[in-house]
Amino acid sequence: MTDNDVTVVGAGPTGLTLACELAMRGIRVGLVERRADTPNITRAFAVHARTLELLDSRGMAEDLLPHGVQIHEVAPAPGAVLNLREIDSRYPMLLIAPQSWTERVLETRATELGVHVTRGAEVVGLTQDADGVTVDLGDGTSLRTKYVVGCDGAHSAVRRLVGVDFVGTQYETHILLADVRIPHPPEEGLFARNNSEGIVLLVPFGDGWFRLIVWDRLREQAPLDEPVTETEMRDAMTRIAGSDMGFTEMRWSSRFLSERKQARQYQVGRVFLAGDAAHVHSPLGGQGMNTGIGDAMNLGWKLAEAVRGTAPAGLLETYQAERHPVGSTVLRLTDAFNTLVLGTSALRRLFRRVAVTAVLALPIGRRIIGGLLTGIGIRYSRSKGSHELVGRRMPDVDCGAQRLFELLRTGRFVLLTRAAVDVELPGVANGVHGDPSLPAAILVRPDGYVAWASDTVPAEATIRAAVDEWTLIARPASRV
Repeated sequence: MTDNDVTVVGAGPTGLTLACELAMRGIRVGLVERRADTPNITRAFAVHARTLELLDSRGMAEDLLPHGVQIHEVAPAPGAVLNLREIDSRYPMLLIAPQSWTERVLETRATELGVHVTRGAEVVGLTQDADGVTVDLGDGTSLRTKYVVGCDGAHSAVRRLVGVDFVGTQYETHILLADVRIPHPPEEGLFARNNSEGIVLLVPFGDGWFRLIVWDRLREQAPLDEPVTETEMRDAMTRIAGSDMGFTEMRWSSRFLSERKQARQYQVGRVFLAGDAAHVHSPLGGQGMNTGIGDAMNLGWKLAEAVRGTAPAGLLETYQAERHPVGSTVLRLTDAFNTLVLGTSALRRLFRRVAVTAVLALPIGRRIIGGLLTGIGIRYSRSKGSHELVGRRMPDVDCGAQRLFELLRTGRFVLLTRAAVDVELPGVANGVHGDPSLPAAILVRPDGYVAWASDTVPAEATIRAAVDEWTLIARPASRV
């Protein structure tokens, strides 16, 4: 007996996003989480522009914005400043928001859609066949499902059970984390200092508390299970940042080694990997949660098509084809940031800083680095001969009474045309744009990327053919 259509393992931001994407399309989704309680520790805190756009396209961005601190300038390297106001987005910022708030917004939406989170459920076994997947839980029970997605973190049980290699390396310098209260914080929204001994980052939560992140080369050999003390943090801050900022209280601390690893493949039959289960990297750049949410938005509508029987041949395989390269790019980006500020060669660090500063002095350099950092520049490959916009993120254009991102909130494809057309297809919303710089007709995927475009208004048959490349919504469906 099938308990649900899709079982999502892991109720962090990636798993919650995916559950919402499935449930909004009427897919029966089960969400299981190994942790019995909702943790109150903020791990991720950076929400980039593209992630805010994705949340906006589901009506959730405005729920998160009041709970974050907006940062409009970041420094990829000391002395090299990137002005995020130059980003072509409704959200030209880095939003510093506790992961707990991001999860709360997502879980509220999941609950509204009828998703139930089963906590304290550890996955210990997994077998699949041509018809579905059987998942064994630690309490001795099993459930039957059509697809499984492992969103269960860097130590993913799902990844281990399907035998996927997690390839990469471990960084040598320990990361020290602490939440501290600072009565008189620095004026910079995002405080960063570094020297030959390491780096200090101070991230505001907006309530007097700050996430203190320290890479301390002098403490590289400290045992990972050794508690992080206030004395250790004050000493590291004084040596690296020149001051301990006079912090008065430390409510939580941790010590760990970050990794640079990626799953060799994101799909094994009916089992998929997303978020930290698929890729982990240096926290510099704040890419982890954002990349995971991007994974979920890419996979969600494709899995729904597969369950409903409206997926063209090869649609599920495009998840690996599109998101694995994105994960690789993020690993290279964060590794470059890590080397830039923590490399052992002072001469190489200096050279890279000069190079980054020179690149950011050019408009094209700022556009490229800004696009990579914020996610705005992520694009997927396109077939030969297709329009140059295919695979690119579609900006939030005005469609008269609604914006494009508002039209996307139903989770459907959107057909944008320069003038109204008498073409109505099931599962496709219509919109009229007035931007003369855009093609005459654009088919936008549910995750906000361009599926097809034409510089002239095509015939209805051409539009139907373009839609059929991605979804067989106009044909009779059979659930699989």
